[in-house]
Amino acid sequence: MPGTAITKSVVANEPAGRKREEIFVDIIEKISITFSSSGYILTSEIDGTIQMKSYLTGNPEIRLALNEDLSIGSGGGSIYDYGGSSGSGAVILDDCNFHESVHLDSFDIDRTLTLVPPDGEFPVMNYRITQEFKPPFRINALIEVAGSLKAEVILKIRAEFPSNITANTVAVQMPVPAYTSRVSFEMEPGAVGQTTDFKESNRRLEWSLKKIAGGSECTLRAKLTLSQESHANITKEAGPVSMTFTIPMYNPSRLQVKYLQIAKASKSYNPYRWVRYVTQANSYVARI
Repeated sequence: MPGTAITKSVVANEPAGRKREEIFVDIIEKISITFSSSGYILTSEIDGTIQMKSYLTGNPEIRLALNEDLSIGSGGGSIYDYGGSSGSGAVILDDCNFHESVHLDSFDIDRTLTLVPPDGEFPVMNYRITQEFKPPFRINALIEVAGSLKAEVILKIRAEFPSNITANTVAVQMPVPAYTSRVSFEMEPGAVGQTTDFKESNRRLEWSLKKIAGGSECTLRAKLTLSQESHANITKEAGPVSMTFTIPMYNPSRLQVKYLQIAKASKSYNPYRWVRYVTQANSYVARI
């Protein structure tokens, strides 16, 4: 499963060689968006999972509370004005399914899941959302003829999430006309942690960014040398732009684990609880 660096648990040992009592809950959302050439959202979808990994001895019962206003079945609404991993407003899932260990006795009443976690890592719940949501990145791409046997590409990406959140391992790709013979790149002054490449075998520009802070914008210019004149609209011979990324502590759906309750074996029993959110690109595409 992608994103194992996010979901992989590290078990610390207590003194005297005892295993530390802890439980990890990861809310992982993989988003798919297609933008039109003018920036409108054509399709959008979230494929989410609540993943659990338990290192609790004795397999105690666990109660996991989700948003009380969670509803299942498309409501046709929009969460487009949503801006982070907290906030109010209903969360509408198109559909969802649960692990066989999950008891749903009180789910319809207070959106609480009860389970005795099996050993190892497992998905507590999978869900899908097709409501429109605020995209974490906006992509602007332009290609135009810049003289005889020359063209220029301008790529801009803007992070639309809060400034206290940082995306990492960001990669942008864009196919260019098949008769592109050479490319020179021009990054913004002071750009750090960015690399560029032109893959001649499949005529594709690649732009990698180690991290992008919320609210910031990054621009790349590429000057193309062409082996022949473009006889058609050069825009039709390039693109679309695609993007991959990982954004820790951010989830566009607004689904939240409100609390994680563990049945106590004794008054002194207080295991470590870790609840983490991460968003990853599944198919993030902008037409030119």
